[in-house]
Amino acid sequence: MNEHDARTDRKPEAPEHPQDRPLTPFQERLGRVAVQWMAAVNTAALRLSHGRVASHVPGGAPICLLTTTGRRTGRSRTVPLLYLPLRGDQLVVVASRGGTSTHPAWYLNLRADPRATVEVGASRREMVARDATATERAELWPELTGVYPRFDTYQHRTARLIPVVILRPSSPTSRTAAVRPRPMPPGR
Repeated sequence: MNEHDARTDRKPEAPEHPQDRPLTPFQERLGRVAVQWMAAVNTAALRLSHGRVASHVPGGAPICLLTTTGRRTGRSRTVPLLYLPLRGDQLVVVASRGGTSTHPAWYLNLRADPRATVEVGASRREMVARDATATERAELWPELTGVYPRFDTYQHRTARLIPVVILRPSSPTSRTAAVRPRPMPPGR
């Protein structure tokens, strides 16, 4: 076999899908700014409408508001997240951050302090977070990608294992607390 035959006998590699490629540092910075802006708009819409507006992604998956305590600042931090209802009053969220190379801040905050507040529609619950075990993650991942297929794209894009987080109510009485409308600041 000559050199030409050896080159033509090789099967060409399948072209890599652009969405599966790792993000460049510039793409990660740009994405972070875009996500922060969209998260602020989504959070405002959910709160102002008491969960009637912006409560689902276009594909139909539900969105909750997760409030954590900043691990460095101690200030409350709220982010909108897609969630999956789990047995009882538990919820599952995914720390994908769009497949970037680092974990989202809310996940790092939960690792420092697992207590959180979750708003779904007009209800607010105090919850406690924990990482799903490897077995739980393997069972939940197909359900999660069923409601939001981009999670698979995100996992292919990054070298880190995207954490799956299970939130459970911290007390039985916290699960049905209604969210009261926030008064508008004076002068607005």
